[in-house]
Amino acid sequence: MLKKITQPLVMPYWWQDLIIAIPRIVYGYLLTADFGAAKFGLPWSPKDNNLGFFEVAFWFPEDVKSYGGVFALFPVFFAWMGAFSEAVGGIFLVLGLQTRLFSFLIVCTMAVAVFVQQMGNGMWNMLPGMGFLWVAMYTMILGSGRFGLDYLISKKQLTHAK
Repeated sequence: MLKKITQPLVMPYWWQDLIIAIPRIVYGYLLTADFGAAKFGLPWSPKDNNLGFFEVAFWFPEDVKSYGGVFALFPVFFAWMGAFSEAVGGIFLVLGLQTRLFSFLIVCTMAVAVFVQQMGNGMWNMLPGMGFLWVAMYTMILGSGRFGLDYLISKKQLTHAK
């Protein structure tokens, strides 16, 4: 099952995979370097946030709790998962490693960001989350393509299977 999730679809020409990889890499970088690092402790998180490694910003669980419903019941869990999917998921998107798995986590996080957190704040506030949502949706289907570690891992597994 893990092999099936890892193996990416490969386009007929290398340049098609490159065109598909560019948004994955750019959005992955933005997720981990800016959006995720601001609320989740990573070595490059802003020093002013005083976050320990893998620690969630103090304000984020309260923000998540305000969404109501199941989010109000488990705000720390959902805050940690959301921040983790952005910060760590961004790294995995850049690398093209377990692309589909982390894309799924990012799709879940961005769907909440767009349709729960930002829905009442107008279309312009929803656009950043929508951009991440769309990129994560196509990478969840295609995987990393030829320009990611998933491709190298699945290629190596295929050679060893022969």
